[in-house]
Amino acid sequence: MTYLFNQPSAFASELIEGFVAANADKVRQVPGGVVRSTRSPAGCVAVVIGGGSGHYPAFSGLVGQGMAHGAAMGNLFASPSAQQIYNVARAADNGGGVLLAFGNYAGDVLHFGQASERLKAEGIDCELLAVTDDISSAALSEREKRRGVAGDLAVFKAAAAAAEAGYSLAEVTRLARHANHRTRSLGVAFSGCTLPGATQPLFSVAHGTMALGMGIHGEPGIRECDIPAADTLAELFVSSLLKECPEEITQRKGQRVAAILNGLGSVKYEELFVVYRRVAQLLSAEGLQVVEPEVGEFVTSFNMAGASLTLMWLDDELETLWRAPANAPAFRKGSVLMAEPLDAAEQILAEVDVVPTASAASQQAATCVLSVVTTIAEVIEEHATELGRIDAVAGDGDHGIGMERGSRGALEKAREMQQRQAGAGTLLCRAADAWADKAGGTSGALWGVLLTAIGTALGDVKTPNARRVALGVQHAKEGIMHFGKAKPGDKTMVDVLVPFSECLSARVAAGDTLTEAWAAAAEQATKSAKETAQLLPKMGRARPLAEKSLGTPDAGAVSLALIVNKVLVQLQASAPATLSLQEVSQ
Repeated sequence: MTYLFNQPSAFASELIEGFVAANADKVRQVPGGVVRSTRSPAGCVAVVIGGGSGHYPAFSGLVGQGMAHGAAMGNLFASPSAQQIYNVARAADNGGGVLLAFGNYAGDVLHFGQASERLKAEGIDCELLAVTDDISSAALSEREKRRGVAGDLAVFKAAAAAAEAGYSLAEVTRLARHANHRTRSLGVAFSGCTLPGATQPLFSVAHGTMALGMGIHGEPGIRECDIPAADTLAELFVSSLLKECPEEITQRKGQRVAAILNGLGSVKYEELFVVYRRVAQLLSAEGLQVVEPEVGEFVTSFNMAGASLTLMWLDDELETLWRAPANAPAFRKGSVLMAEPLDAAEQILAEVDVVPTASAASQQAATCVLSVVTTIAEVIEEHATELGRIDAVAGDGDHGIGMERGSRGALEKAREMQQRQAGAGTLLCRAADAWADKAGGTSGALWGVLLTAIGTALGDVKTPNARRVALGVQHAKEGIMHFGKAKPGDKTMVDVLVPFSECLSARVAAGDTLTEAWAAAAEQATKSAKETAQLLPKMGRARPLAEKSLGTPDAGAVSLALIVNKVLVQLQASAPATLSLQEVSQ
């Protein structure tokens, strides 16, 4: 369990504040995360990494000379928002472009992708790299679907060392992808972790057993078995990883590798050394030469009990980058010439927060939009626990919590915008940013896209009408399918959003009022949400346990159906909604 915390909701922000206070010679805090507090050469590439908090030393502990230039930090186990990533990248930019590197999780892919597009739109060259080292999370033939775990360290180190050496963005990206191609990891877990304020573990492993391949957020592994002796675990690690030797390496004898034995949170260093003793013996017996091995905590899962082994198959380029000196709070190698600290004035980021001028009609409409956002927050708060239960059947159970955080954040921002006389479009777009920022994760990103699309269609000049709302929903559907890559039949919110949008547009085109069209579309949404119970998930964390979810609807689809039905009640200005969660989800 977690012993030391104040308010659980403030844990992530307070840990960043304390981390920066303890490492001010290396890092400084910016909105969304941390960046170096030392001067980098003008024109050098900035490597910006990131992900959810709760994985220290990843990601903030890996910011410093020879390592990353910045780290975007989301809430506990939740992706940082696109706004957070953008803020960190803009602060870290040295004029040579930005490489955004992250683990291959749906929320991270969405948010880092959105931040990249925004940076490019502002003239900052940007490339993306998703680390895919976890061999247990997908077959070799589907490497692009694999998760990023402790191999993050090897890939981030290669990219950062290349940037430190003055390579171009194209070369830094090439070498980072090369490192990712040659990196493999496998992990095990003996118990789950308990987040601050929680009374039960976020995920669990049966007592006396070991989950082979469990992910760092509790994603399901390959199988469970009895906890083995340390030597047996080492043999399992090594034999599994050697089966995935990169295809271009035809001769193992004399081949150089970097090895990382990683503790996931509560396995002690002494235990790791016992395991590494046998790992080293086995690698040597295979004729492999281990270069500067690392044993310790590098990518954790809060207080989860577990460990992982990573191998990066080196060549001359990668070995040079792996050996290069570094000086970050949680990772030091060799000796660096200390960089000059930034002046106080250079550490201040100019923030622009101007509310665009809106017409009187749009300001009046913004009051109605605020009522809709309030309604959404209310229905999510009412059903958050049950949404989490549905999500936990095959996922990690955080959907309800994430939606609650997001909708509350959106409501707070919408109220602020209404007080500042924003138009309907700006109010909804700023609420969308707040939703994505507070919720994190995949659902946060998707709802950010959805609300932004509708807000953009509404604008700040004209009074919203049925056609504009339907167009906004259509653009939301297109945006979510573009960024999220899901399609109908994948068992996601898209299975509700597509039929809802199509029905809404068709009824509006036929001459229905917004309320009439929305009522028909909401009915279709309810039906479609129920039908997801018969689908098998093909996206996200539920995919590995697809069969387990059969008979249970998708949590994202259910929450969308609940919301559109609750909004219908708002449009009809009638009595409180009578539609229950059970009616949607059963």
